[in-house]
Amino acid sequence: MEILVNEQGKNTLVATFVGRLDTPASGEAAVAVQPLIESAEKTIILDCRELTYISSSGLRIFLSIRKAAASKGGRVIIHGINNDIRQIFVMTGFLNLFEIENA
Repeated sequence: MEILVNEQGKNTLVATFVGRLDTPASGEAAVAVQPLIESAEKTIILDCRELTYISSSGLRIFLSIRKAAASKGGRVIIHGINNDIRQIFVMTGFLNLFEIENA
């Protein structure tokens, strides 16, 4: 699992997820997304085009980012989920919690 966090302009952070966000990777991922939580007043884009799998631990990380953004007036956009991850989002109700873009 690799997570790259970059600033895009003044008010946007982009986190690119590569690989499997499963239970073994979730501890490291929680540390990697800490800058997103600290800057949750901004627009946060979670780029999932290269994310191949997400477990419940990974979903909790996404949820913690969303909660931080909601409390600080920020916005979270999930970009480019594949069909398998979309199904997980549908089954868990996460599809209704997030703004999803597939461009």
